[in-house]
Amino acid sequence: MKKSLLIAILVVAMTTMACGINIDWPLTQVKTGPVQTDDISVPVPDSTPPIKLNLSFGAGKIDLAPGAENALVSGTATYNVEDFKPVIKTDQNGVSIEQGNLNIKGIPDFKDKIQNDWSFKLGATPINLKVNAGAYSGQYELGGLSLKSVDITDGAADVNLEFSKPNVVEMDTLSYHTGASNVTLEGLGNADFATMIFRSGAGSYTLDFSGEIKRDAVVSIESGISSLVLVVPEGVPANVSFEGGLSNVDMFGSWKKSGDTAYTQDGSGPKLTILIKMSAGSLQLRNK
Repeated sequence: MKKSLLIAILVVAMTTMACGINIDWPLTQVKTGPVQTDDISVPVPDSTPPIKLNLSFGAGKIDLAPGAENALVSGTATYNVEDFKPVIKTDQNGVSIEQGNLNIKGIPDFKDKIQNDWSFKLGATPINLKVNAGAYSGQYELGGLSLKSVDITDGAADVNLEFSKPNVVEMDTLSYHTGASNVTLEGLGNADFATMIFRSGAGSYTLDFSGEIKRDAVVSIESGISSLVLVVPEGVPANVSFEGGLSNVDMFGSWKKSGDTAYTQDGSGPKLTILIKMSAGSLQLRNK
């Protein structure tokens, strides 16, 4: 009895951390229903680009990729809880796609597996992309799009984000805020950002700056007790400096130590300046 009650309390506590969820209990149990799939097709708004595109998501899976033809967003949303039906809003400020609110009345029924999957393709229109998510898994392929900015905030996440092709326009800021997560960001050189901000809790993180680096860029990283891997291709000039309780630094390839808290890599062309603050943990500097 005590074990069941503890599990119920933990699940309710975790559920409240996801976005778009309200608690009003104890009344009735929430159960899943038949799987539903909604076709999503959002035309490009009649406003001056870049278009603001906001995605708000609780728990589940997100898959974003290029490929929407003659649309801002196209794809599907698959779910088996009626309250998860996505809501699309378009106004003069842009477009938002939001997961519907789940109103929990009573202790959730743990026997049923909740499904909530978004699989969206983005169009070629210049976009300011913002994602606000809870505890979820995400697969982002953002190569070849026209992204003026990217702002992702999530909770406990398992995410792989990649720019497999160069961003078509210059990006102002790439911002990623996450909780205790496992996150890999690849092809960051192709994002063509001026500034990158990465904030995280405890977790495992890989930031790979492979790709076509076209201009000088500044990267600011703040993390908790973490395992952090930075990959900068050989021949790309880079300076890394850190402060905090970082306990272990391993260098591979052409990295060199420069002073007590700084590391450099020689090269030619645009330069990466990377500033790191970590509570504790490990840092690896690699070329691949």
